[in-house]
Amino acid sequence: MGISIRAYARHRGVTDTAVHKAIRTGRIAPEADGTIDPDKADREWARNSEAPKAGTRAKAVKAAVPESAADAPGGLPPGGASLLQARTVNEVVKAQTNKVRLARLKGELVDRPQAIAHVFKLARSERDAWLNWPARISAQMAAKLGIEPHAMHVALEAAVREHLQELGELRPRVD
Repeated sequence: MGISIRAYARHRGVTDTAVHKAIRTGRIAPEADGTIDPDKADREWARNSEAPKAGTRAKAVKAAVPESAADAPGGLPPGGASLLQARTVNEVVKAQTNKVRLARLKGELVDRPQAIAHVFKLARSERDAWLNWPARISAQMAAKLGIEPHAMHVALEAAVREHLQELGELRPRVD
């Protein structure tokens, strides 16, 4: 005969809800009468709550996070997870976060809003340069071709605007 769930929770320094969850997830097993043998439960709790050993991380991640877990919030399997699964998922998230931080420190990543703003500024600058080009060059071209400068300016400006309109219809995809 063991002790009650509440008594075992006090013994472990956890809530009785945590003990109920440990029983439900199979981390510890109660006695046949529903009580808990503290020595046996302590060993089971320690054994079933350990982090994965070195060299078994890939196996532990695959075992802890099934394929269907990718769609679940937080990457955990539906219906909850054992402490080992939660710790494994947490370690994977930490590793991914550290990988992104390292890439940012190495200069391999760029700030997306800043990059989009920079590209927009470059495109606007390019457009403005093209819009000003007919005014700068039309008189020189008209003199070389022997035609009226205003007619050359109007023709060049119309052609440039038409070309810029075509370019404006392109919609680049930014992922």
